[in-house]
Amino acid sequence: MNDRVRITFTEPGIAEVCLTRGDKMNALDFEMFDALAGAIDTLRDTPGLRVVVLHGEGRAFCAGLDMQRMSRIGAGEPGGTRDLRARTHGPMNSAQYIGGGWRELPVPVIAAVHGVAFGGGLQVALGADLRYIDAATKLSVMEIKWGLVPDMAGIVLMRHLLRDDVVRELTFSGRVVVGEEAVTLGLATRVCADPLADARALAAELAQRSPDALRAAKRLLNAAARGDSDAALFQAESDEQVALMGAPNQMEAVRANLEQRAPQFKA
Repeated sequence: MNDRVRITFTEPGIAEVCLTRGDKMNALDFEMFDALAGAIDTLRDTPGLRVVVLHGEGRAFCAGLDMQRMSRIGAGEPGGTRDLRARTHGPMNSAQYIGGGWRELPVPVIAAVHGVAFGGGLQVALGADLRYIDAATKLSVMEIKWGLVPDMAGIVLMRHLLRDDVVRELTFSGRVVVGEEAVTLGLATRVCADPLADARALAAELAQRSPDALRAAKRLLNAAARGDSDAALFQAESDEQVALMGAPNQMEAVRANLEQRAPQFKA
């Protein structure tokens, strides 16, 4: 995208999004915000996409807001902030989009998180469908340290992942959570010896699943996370399944399993 984010198509249907500001621990400046939003927009319009792996270069996934930007805010200098009241992406503003926008992609997104994911960096990771970390990865809802609140879709995302009292404790305190505790609380999916290798392995596995079924499953799971009524979810399950049954990719899944071969799905 630019010198902040790189998109690589590693295999058919698999895209990797890499934060490439490793010398700054991938801290979020305006250019990084714009690059991440641009990456989401690009992937939304990419034909044949089946799965996304999100990760960062260098020592950390993302250390949160850029310190130079924080210094400008603390000094009351102009240009340190943008107008967050404007809705630029449906119900979200441009900052919320780089967290919540990953959920809006129609395919699974796997975040491989290493080093630290603090503040806004954690909110970017929370937007992924899955978050793989290693035992030393440090996570924090750190906005309170700077006299702020999570404002990159973090509250919306955390309410579906963690108990309400846990969200409150982490938001009020800003304490750092490491490794297995992050999994126990719901901030991470699992601890891996090598999060990026495991994310890539799962991506390769998912790329061999029916893309129609993956997209239908994500639509249903997003509807459940939104809190759609039971009646709406019952109907959505039935509608999605009827659309899948007997379609070319579903029939290919059946034939490939019966013939014990790799499926050849159509995007």
